[in-house]
Amino acid sequence: MGEVAWAALAGVLVPLAAVALDAAVRAAHAWYWTASLGAGRRGRLPPGDMGWPLVGGMWAFLRAFKSGRPDSFIDSFARWFGRAGLYRAFMFSSPTIMVTTPDACKQVLMDDDTFVTGWPKATVALIGPKSFISMGYDEHRRLRKLTAAPINGFDALTSYLAFIDHTVVTTLRGWSERGDDFEFLTELHRMTFRIIVQIFMGGADERTAAELESAYTELNYGMRAMAIDLPGFAYHKAIRARRRLVAALQRVLDERRARGAKTAGVDMMDRLIAAEDEGGRRLQDDEIIDVLVMYLNAGHESSGHITMWATVFLQENPEILAKAKAEQEAIMRSIPPGQKGLTLRDFRKMEYLSQVVDETLRFVNISFVSFRQATRDVSVNGYLIPKGWKVQLWYRSVHMDPQVYPDPKKFDPSRWEARRRGPGRSFRSGSARGCARATISPSSRSLSSSTISSLATS
Repeated sequence: MGEVAWAALAGVLVPLAAVALDAAVRAAHAWYWTASLGAGRRGRLPPGDMGWPLVGGMWAFLRAFKSGRPDSFIDSFARWFGRAGLYRAFMFSSPTIMVTTPDACKQVLMDDDTFVTGWPKATVALIGPKSFISMGYDEHRRLRKLTAAPINGFDALTSYLAFIDHTVVTTLRGWSERGDDFEFLTELHRMTFRIIVQIFMGGADERTAAELESAYTELNYGMRAMAIDLPGFAYHKAIRARRRLVAALQRVLDERRARGAKTAGVDMMDRLIAAEDEGGRRLQDDEIIDVLVMYLNAGHESSGHITMWATVFLQENPEILAKAKAEQEAIMRSIPPGQKGLTLRDFRKMEYLSQVVDETLRFVNISFVSFRQATRDVSVNGYLIPKGWKVQLWYRSVHMDPQVYPDPKKFDPSRWEARRRGPGRSFRSGSARGCARATISPSSRSLSSSTISSLATS
């Protein structure tokens, strides 16, 4: 056989061998995680692909989101395995069932006994062990109750609004006077970070604020990375950034405790120091720090991205912009002559702008997925979710499902005018547990609404 024939044969055999090897490795990996289930339970698993060991579906997941086509990841499962609604995969180093339909998401979210929090190792380590995402139901309820008033109570929100309003107006005026181009999201993040630091630690010096921003930026990059603590990986850099962030927060907390907490409290840290439950128990330093890190992530990311995308959508839809602008101008005309800035009452009048924010959340899916873990074998939509397996709730699939939201790729705030909460509702608050973004949402929405309303009327 000549060289040309050998080359041709190799050109056929090598790809076939690669395909066979790929199939064998995937099958072996799936067998490793499912063999102990037995034939009966294994046969009830949803369809899917466990991928290669260690990596699983993470490469495809990251590639889809970095390509700007995030839906392509779940779409690939639907193409290969049909619209099953649940799919088997290996994500974030764990065997995982991905849930993509409204009814199945609701069943998981509303069953706190069967499904506990199951966030990836990287997220838990970076946000903190004393944050909402890694504690049991009773402790979660206690901490959530303790932190609700300091964050979203009437007095807290009222004290934040004046600073938010002033900072937004001043920042927008500064942008308008600049003679050069700038990156909108970057500047929004700087503005929201400055506001959040003031809300958390009013009067923090420039050094502390800069230190917090630098550390948080690095921490955020590793939030959903694979937990590989080796130099060069995002998680390794993020762990080091968390240490710096915790040290900076601890330094401020020590100063506050040394001088004594103020009676009324002027910022979130003072209020958290003073908060106590029915038994007189107060928050420890590590609890306060993890709560602040959690809310920093939730508020900073949500506010910046909501504001950016809402602004983009308003610019792309002149009729929606005109309606939002008319509402804001009517509210401005209704403000009494002696009133300075906006009040909570004014924000509650922003019904159409609230619909714009809701539609932005649905369309962009800032919190596109959340994580649970099964405490026992459970059947969902006829499929088995084995005890100990992780569960990913893909809100993005629900929000972009034409059977739930007609014409889902159309930005249409009016769809929220009379929409009742139910299986098809935007899954922002989840179960009785809720989430950090849901807890901080009134503050976050106030910040986003203030910025968007100022942009709309400018």
